[in-house]
Amino acid sequence: MAKEAKIKCLVFDLDRTLWHGILSEGGGKELIEGMREFVLELDRRGIVMSIASKNDENAAMKNLRLLGLEEYFLCPKINWGAKSESIKNIISSLGIKQGAVAFIDDNPFERDEVAFALPDVRTYDALEFDKMLEYDEFCPVFITEDAKNRRSMYRADFERKEDEAAFGGSAEEFLSTLGMNLKISKVTKEDLRRVHELTVRTHQLNSTGYTYSFEELEAMIDSPDHIFLIASLEDKYGDSGKVGILLIEKSGDTYLLKLLIVSCRVMSRGIGTALLTYAVRLAALNGVKLLAEFKETEHNRIMYITYKLMGFEEIEENGNDILLGFADDELPEFPEYLRVEVER
Repeated sequence: MAKEAKIKCLVFDLDRTLWHGILSEGGGKELIEGMREFVLELDRRGIVMSIASKNDENAAMKNLRLLGLEEYFLCPKINWGAKSESIKNIISSLGIKQGAVAFIDDNPFERDEVAFALPDVRTYDALEFDKMLEYDEFCPVFITEDAKNRRSMYRADFERKEDEAAFGGSAEEFLSTLGMNLKISKVTKEDLRRVHELTVRTHQLNSTGYTYSFEELEAMIDSPDHIFLIASLEDKYGDSGKVGILLIEKSGDTYLLKLLIVSCRVMSRGIGTALLTYAVRLAALNGVKLLAEFKETEHNRIMYITYKLMGFEEIEENGNDILLGFADDELPEFPEYLRVEVER
C-alpha cells in the first residue's frame, strides 16, 4: 500500500516527545517548548491526533488534563504493549488508511518497531517537530471549515456509534432516531475548497476516483453542461458538514453521472443511496436517461454495490472502467429515516 501524499492523523509518544522527562520518574510537568502551538496548528489544519505511549493510562490522561491538551487527542492508546499494536487500533478506530498516518517519538527503537510492523506509517524523530509544519505532507491544499471542525465531528461519530451499539433495534430503526437532515444544494465558489478536499481525501465512497484541479471545479459551477451539487448533513449529535458531491454531465437526452462521492465518516447512514435517489428522480423529471461512470479501484467496491442495489445495470465494461445505467421500472424513494431538503 502506497503512502498518501497528505497526513490525516499524527500519533504522539508522550515522554520526552510531548513533554519534558518521564512521567513515572517525576517528569511531565512541562510541555516541550513550542509543542502546544504545534498541536493547536495541526488541529486547525484538520489533522487529527492520537497517542501511542508506554505509560500508566490514568496517570498520563490526568497529566494531559493538567496541561490542557486532553481534548485534542482521539482514541489514545496508553499501555505497556508494542506501539505498533496501539497504532493499529487507532487506525481501526478512526477508519484511516496506514499511508495517511504518522508517528512521532524520541526513541529510535520505537520508531523502528513501528516502521517494521507498519511500513506505510511515516515516522518522525521528536527533535524535528518544530520543522514538521513546513513539510508538504502536513500542509493541506486548503483549510476548510470542515477541516477545522474535524475533531469535534469525530467525537460526535464516536458518541453516535456507542449509542448504536447499545441500541436494541435494527440499524434502520436506529437511523430513524437520529433526526437526520440532508441538504442538497448547488456548489458555490465558497464550497470549492471542501469539494476539492473530498475528491482527494475520499477513496472508499468515490465512484470514479477522478480528481479535478481547483480551476476545473470552478469552471463547472456555472457550466450549462453540468449539474454540480453538494450535500450537507446534520442530526441530533451535531453538524457533520459537507459530506457528499454529485457531478452530472448533460449530453442530449442523457445525464451522465461523472462523480459521486460520500465522506467515509457517514458511510453507514445511507447518504450515497439518498444522493443516487435524487439523481435518478432528477433525470426522470427532465425526461432523460441516467448513466453513471464507475471506475473500479482497490477501495471503492462498496460504491459499486450501492449502484447495483439502486437498480443500475452494466452497459459497457473496459477493464476497470464500467458504464452503468439505471434500469429499474420504478423510481426509488428517499429513505424514510432521512429528511431531504433540496435548495433550488
